[in-house]
Amino acid sequence: MADLTAVHDLARRIQENVGRVLIGKEQVIEQALVALLCEGHLLAEDVPGTGKTMLTRALAISLGATFSRIQFTPDLLPSDVTGLSVFNQKTGDFEFRPGPIVAQVVLADEINRATPRTQSALLECMEERQITVDGVTRPLPRPFLVFATQNPVEQEGTFPLPEAQLDRFFLRLSLGYPSLEEEDAMLARLQGGHPIERLAPVASPPELLAAQEAVRQVHVADDVRRYIASLVQATRRHPDAALGASPRGSIALFRAAQALAAIRGRVFVVPDDVKAMAHPVLDHRIVLRPESRLRGRTAARVVEGALTTVEPPVEAVRP
Repeated sequence: MADLTAVHDLARRIQENVGRVLIGKEQVIEQALVALLCEGHLLAEDVPGTGKTMLTRALAISLGATFSRIQFTPDLLPSDVTGLSVFNQKTGDFEFRPGPIVAQVVLADEINRATPRTQSALLECMEERQITVDGVTRPLPRPFLVFATQNPVEQEGTFPLPEAQLDRFFLRLSLGYPSLEEEDAMLARLQGGHPIERLAPVASPPELLAAQEAVRQVHVADDVRRYIASLVQATRRHPDAALGASPRGSIALFRAAQALAAIRGRVFVVPDDVKAMAHPVLDHRIVLRPESRLRGRTAARVVEGALTTVEPPVEAVRP
């Protein structure tokens, strides 16, 4: 399992490097690495100023990957995301000018401020890793990560993401406010300039691609695999859920547990890996009943109910 040892080493280097920019966010950085290793996309729901942009930039720099940022607004057009063909008077022909989506790490800032038409331009990019402009399909660079953000507090002038698009995000995370000690350490660190200005790559895109392939070798015992399926099935039977997690959700939970095990230096998945990734992977895939929303119930309650009712396997899970 030499390749999996390399995955653990890669994750450690990136975690330490990003930790120079974000203080006290070890769990968030770990979850972001899980998405990277699974070729998944991230959705961050948090108030402004908590470090979402810094996390994305720090990940891109640490990987030596190309980075672009798209500020979503109501007047943004799909061509502003994907690119368009422009007539070149010198050559007398149309030439394609790629949009900001053509990068390895893309920050889609305040994605819910764009119209549904523009939001839908991301669907092909996120699912097929390609764009189609004027009937011509072009592959996107690999690795490819979309890190989308939205403000859960301010809803005026926004367009909620449809369930089909939410389901395409591998996991959802929240950075949250720092503690007093963390905020004090952050202010002290910023006194001499922002640490991201001194950040250097500690990995490379080909190294990440190799790690993505290696993660698939992590052993998942039959009982653990059935535990994952049972958890997802339980979200569909919960009385507060109009729609439970989709089969895409069970695949994502399976892959996320593999990646987390590799990051933590194991070659096999244990039930605690599944439990640790259940909320980030499944919460945003749950659609609540209207009456449950009125009672203040949450999707996290549905997933917690599944974790409580479904018994994890107790036998050995080693290969």
